[in-house]
Amino acid sequence: MTNVLLIRHSTHDAVGKTILGRTPGVHLNDSGRRQAAQLAETLSVLPIDAVYCGPLERTRESAEPLARRLGLPLHVADEFDELEMGDWTNRTLAELDLLPEWRKWNAQRSEIITPNGESMHQVQVRVLAKIAALGNRFSCTAVFTHGDVIRAAISYFLGMHLELLFRFQIDLGSVSIVQMHAGEAVVRILNWIPIKTAIG
Repeated sequence: MTNVLLIRHSTHDAVGKTILGRTPGVHLNDSGRRQAAQLAETLSVLPIDAVYCGPLERTRESAEPLARRLGLPLHVADEFDELEMGDWTNRTLAELDLLPEWRKWNAQRSEIITPNGESMHQVQVRVLAKIAALGNRFSCTAVFTHGDVIRAAISYFLGMHLELLFRFQIDLGSVSIVQMHAGEAVVRILNWIPIKTAIG
C-alpha cells in the first residue's frame, strides 16, 4: 500500500491576478512562507519517506520546509510542473475574461488546448505516470505541485470526466491524499488545509 500527498504550493503575490503558467522567478510571499512552515509542522508527523516538487520556485519553496524538517532530499520532477499556458502566460485574468477562447477552454478542459500550450489530458498522463512510478518506490510521498495538476490527478482517481474538475476545489496550501493498493485507488482526503489552532 502506498500513499501520495498532493499538495498545492503556498500563496504568492500574483494569485488571483495573473495566469503565471510556467513563468520563473515567482516566489512565495510572507503569508506563503508561513503557510509552508505550517504544512511542514503538520505533515512531519506522517511516515513520509520522499518529498517531490515541480521545478518552479513557488513549489520548491513550499516543499523545502517539510524536506528540511524530515531530513529528506527534495526531488524535483518535471512531471509535476504547471500546466503549460502557452500564449496566455502572464496575461491578467481581466484580459483573459474578454476572450471567447478562454471561456471555452474553462468549459471544455478535456478538448481544448491552450494556444501553443498543453491540454489537461496531457497533464493527466504525465502526472499519473510519475505517481505510479513513485508508488513502486515509496510508501508515503509528499508531492508539491499546482492546482490544475492536482485536479487532473484527482479527477482520474475519482473516475470523473475532466469537464467536471471544477466540481471540487484545490486551494493554495491544501493537501489531498490518495491511497493506492493492488491497482486500486481511494481518495482519502480532498483539499484539506492545515490550520494552526491555539490551545489554552
